Amino acid sequence: MHFPKAARVEFAVELGRFLEQSDAIARVEKLFDLLSGFARNFGCPWIAYGSPTDQRRLRPVRQHPAAILTYPNRWQERCLEMGYDRMDPIVKTSRKRADAFRWSEVYKNASTTESERRVFDEAARFGLRSGISVPLHGPDGSFAIMSFARPCDREFPNKTVGSLQLAALHFHVRVAKFSSSNGVEGVPDLSPREKECILWTAKGKSSWEIGKILGISLNTVNFHIKNVMRKMDASSRTVAAITAVNCGIIEL
Repeated sequence: MHFPKAARVEFAVELGRFLEQSDAIARVEKLFDLLSGFARNFGCPWIAYGSPTDQRRLRPVRQHPAAILTYPNRWQERCLEMGYDRMDPIVKTSRKRADAFRWSEVYKNASTTESERRVFDEAARFGLRSGISVPLHGPDGSFAIMSFARPCDREFPNKTVGSLQLAALHFHVRVAKFSSSNGVEGVPDLSPREKECILWTAKGKSSWEIGKILGISLNTVNFHIKNVMRKMDASSRTVAAITAVNCGIIEL
């Protein structure tokens, strides 16, 4: 697939604008919003940035946020419910790669298991039909991943992959600078009950189910989960649960 010359010039201008504007931003959330807008130029309404933990191999990036994403809430909830974070083929591939890769490459790879392919098949049913991921390895052994997804089945052209990879790397570097200039944020301090509620949330339970398990009211469960979201600066209970897992606050 080839873009007309005019389109290539336009995307180059958009990339330059993103790089220029990002240098004036000092907050992760605003920088993420800027990157989201840039990704939409390439038909990608969904992006995700996170630091999966695996203490045997690589360290997570030690800065806020542990996870920030715009994936559909229903898909986020499904991932938690099915435990896809523990068998994510994107994470497995990112540990071995230094360059951006298309999800279709992973799906077709002979080493990808049927269970891992099922993650992609389900993602497609929730609208995420194609995507690319950018491994972000730090010199200190830290590790993060930026992913871009879209609702069509068309392959990502090389120029698109290159542009999104450059934007992801720039985002990652800027986030690292925020951390070094502002100091590393400590892990949020959650109460025992807050940990219980967010743990069961991470296991895919609803507030009603958590209330039954813990013997507390629905309103009390929601109160604790909202507190966790506030402490994690998370946009949803699912993001809060992912962050709690990635920060080592809870273990599934």
